[in-house]
Amino acid sequence: MILVTGATGTVGREVVRCLPGDLRVRVMTRDPAKAAGAFPGVGVVVGDYTDPPSLARVLQGVRTAFLVTTRVDGDDDDARFVSAARAAGVRRVVKLSAAAVLDPGADDLITRRQRANEELLRGCGLQWTLLRPRAFMSNSLSWAALVRRERTVRALYGTSPNACVDPRDIAEVAVRALTEDVHAGHAYTLTGPQALTAVDQTRELGRLLGIPLRFEELTPDEARAALSKGWPPPIVEALLASAERQKAGAKAQVDDTVHMVTGRPARSFKRWAQDHIEAFTPTLDESGSRRGTV
Repeated sequence: MILVTGATGTVGREVVRCLPGDLRVRVMTRDPAKAAGAFPGVGVVVGDYTDPPSLARVLQGVRTAFLVTTRVDGDDDDARFVSAARAAGVRRVVKLSAAAVLDPGADDLITRRQRANEELLRGCGLQWTLLRPRAFMSNSLSWAALVRRERTVRALYGTSPNACVDPRDIAEVAVRALTEDVHAGHAYTLTGPQALTAVDQTRELGRLLGIPLRFEELTPDEARAALSKGWPPPIVEALLASAERQKAGAKAQVDDTVHMVTGRPARSFKRWAQDHIEAFTPTLDESGSRRGTV
């Protein structure tokens, strides 16, 4: 039995999709309504990191688990899960971490937590595999509404490069780690095939849409105000610190691990954007003209 946590998130959903159909798969969710109908043929079980009895139920009979923890106040989520996994006889945990753990200049709240969770997993007595992706290409979906409405992208430090990775590639590596013993004890840094800036991505989206897109750079204060609408102050400051490291070039290195593990090259941003271009396509307004004309 394979357990997938975070299955309603970007990578977890792709992991479930990529797993071979002949395997027994279980999805853990805190909100079954979000998972309803999303995973045909897959068992959906309610579980919460803060509820040890629910973790025991979820982990019963599980051999390998894909672990995703993202709660802002979930400092102990990994520890609770690992403890329950060990008690349930789970053999291996594949953990979604982040490439920032390798950056000696990264000392923000999010990265410190990720490092601590990696250390916990390495010392827990279970087999483990760590996945350390760069930024998800799907993060650019946060621009979609503004692209549709105003043909504009707004972001901080538009010319800073990031070797962003397609979540589908992360998921395919995760599936290999969940189903092949050879990946136990390895930590994999996952990137796309090239480092791109937000300006580069904006240009590519415009080419695919067949319309010119405008890029507007946010100031740090503007970025802080925008982030503060969805995140508490410690997370906002961690995200801004991450952007500063990217500006300094800390996220530009390309790694060939996706190719090494899956046997095929990592997908390009162009490929990702082609497959998701409908999200960015301006719709017709009531007068029949394209929204977002400049």
